[in-house]
Amino acid sequence: MAAERHPVIPQAESFFLKGTSTGILLCHGFLGTPQSVRDLGEAIAARGYTVSCPRLPGHGTHFKDLEHFGCDDWFARIEEAYNELRQTCSSVIVIGQSMGGTLSLDLASRHFDIEGIVLINPAINIPAFETYRTQPSSTYVTEGQPDIKKEDAVEITYEQAPVKAYHQLLHYMNAVDAKLSDVRCPVVCFQSLEDHVVPPSNTDYILTKVQSENTYKYELQNSYHIASMDHELDFVVDKAIQFVEETLSVEAGEKLQK
Repeated sequence: MAAERHPVIPQAESFFLKGTSTGILLCHGFLGTPQSVRDLGEAIAARGYTVSCPRLPGHGTHFKDLEHFGCDDWFARIEEAYNELRQTCSSVIVIGQSMGGTLSLDLASRHFDIEGIVLINPAINIPAFETYRTQPSSTYVTEGQPDIKKEDAVEITYEQAPVKAYHQLLHYMNAVDAKLSDVRCPVVCFQSLEDHVVPPSNTDYILTKVQSENTYKYELQNSYHIASMDHELDFVVDKAIQFVEETLSVEAGEKLQK
């Protein structure tokens, strides 16, 4: 793997919060950092769980670092963190937001011992990004403001991004789409009804393709794409923890009760 050439932005670092033998793996999204899910992770850790959130290579440093990494590197980092959690935790639930949801689905399609996944506005098809497929990989995209409804929320992200990274994202979403039927663990989704990055239809599509016996969807009425930093964070925390508790207590083949 290539080496990053710039230091990590303060507060964008990976974090690990030690708790019980139940581990929660958090996956942040494209151009984001662990900071975007830090409040979510700390709230879950406050309930006693062990929480791990790795920083994806090329993220949280400088946008030019992102040119040297791709989806294989991002997945390798998530898989490494998952294997590390498995060494000390008897159960692991994976929570992913946006492309972090894509990574979570990929991980679940390969590791059948994952007890369940929580997806927050997961990405599998973003029509607005299709234009980047034909743009030169050496060019850059000027990024807009993070899609958060809460006015005082500040996400650490890049003001520019390499088109090469968008090529990787588009390729990765297609690759994971093709293996959704390999996902069999329980799945719960949080879907912001107003999302200016990933169409909410992504969530419904994913739920029709996975082969999980236990699936559920919560709609978010007052959050945009980065729901982990938005008005309904407390709701997401409560329902995610409810999912964890029910998933780990339900006998094989029994339906989760809502």
